[in-house]
Amino acid sequence: MTRPKIFIDGEHGTTGLQIRTRLAGRADLEIMSIPEAERRNRSLREDMLKEADVAILCLPDDASREAVGILEGANSTRIIDTSTAHRTHPDWAYGFAEMTRGLRDRIAGARLVANPGCYPTGAIGLIRPLVEAGILPADYPVTVNAISGYTGGGKQMIAQMEDEANPDHIAAPHFLYGLTLSHKHVPEMQQHGLIERRPIFSPSVGRFAQGMIVQVPLHMADLNGDPSLEDLHGALASHYAGQSVVEVVPLEESAKLARLDPTALNGTDRMKLYVFGTEGKGQANLVAVLDNLGKGASGAAVQNMDLMLGRAA
Repeated sequence: MTRPKIFIDGEHGTTGLQIRTRLAGRADLEIMSIPEAERRNRSLREDMLKEADVAILCLPDDASREAVGILEGANSTRIIDTSTAHRTHPDWAYGFAEMTRGLRDRIAGARLVANPGCYPTGAIGLIRPLVEAGILPADYPVTVNAISGYTGGGKQMIAQMEDEANPDHIAAPHFLYGLTLSHKHVPEMQQHGLIERRPIFSPSVGRFAQGMIVQVPLHMADLNGDPSLEDLHGALASHYAGQSVVEVVPLEESAKLARLDPTALNGTDRMKLYVFGTEGKGQANLVAVLDNLGKGASGAAVQNMDLMLGRAA
């Protein structure tokens, strides 16, 4: 039986290396690879892109668009793009299989799949089920607060955090960025979260390599139907029922927690969702925990690849 050929374009970057590690030992696949010394060999790269059954693009936005252009006439090559370039494009399937009914099948049959961002995976995972359930009004002023491990910033950020001799070394234990409120993930959150107003997104980075917490605080009086915490939890649990990647933590378990660790799911491709608050106080805090390199990036890419190839995922 012929094994599908997989080419990771940009395999020497953070996301590409993680995907390569996840695919190591997969006897059902043929992994095509360009040696690092040849990674600027355009002719070799084009040949591999066109020869692959699935090309996984781990590139900056402009380079991803270039790769897609190279493959424009090569309809046999299917593409997973991990960049921001195509996440809101109507011709691309959005690669968050659990996001809504029918999306898993669309990904399985798609030629073009846009891998979600790590922050949007958590935010959309919390927001969209409540919009679809009619609890969260589409015009609600959504706020998303998040912290990620520094590997989400790629090789440059990793070097700034880990190398004290680096002239751009970051000594702070935690820092806020995206201060202009125009982070590149905002359009993705708005479109796939089904919300009409641009969310206020406040991202930050901590001095830990990987892991992530995404928070969406809500004022209950501004929601539809006077919901309780149990109603919010029930909507999330119903939305994700029957699958194992996204887990909605029971309210009773969440109520016993004194703190939440952003690194709790490191090394996995799962995501946990929590509903926090005190009944009757009129407020809720929806929280997602995931590995920014797992369900937030490389793990999602491998999941999408398996769906496209007809493997269980």
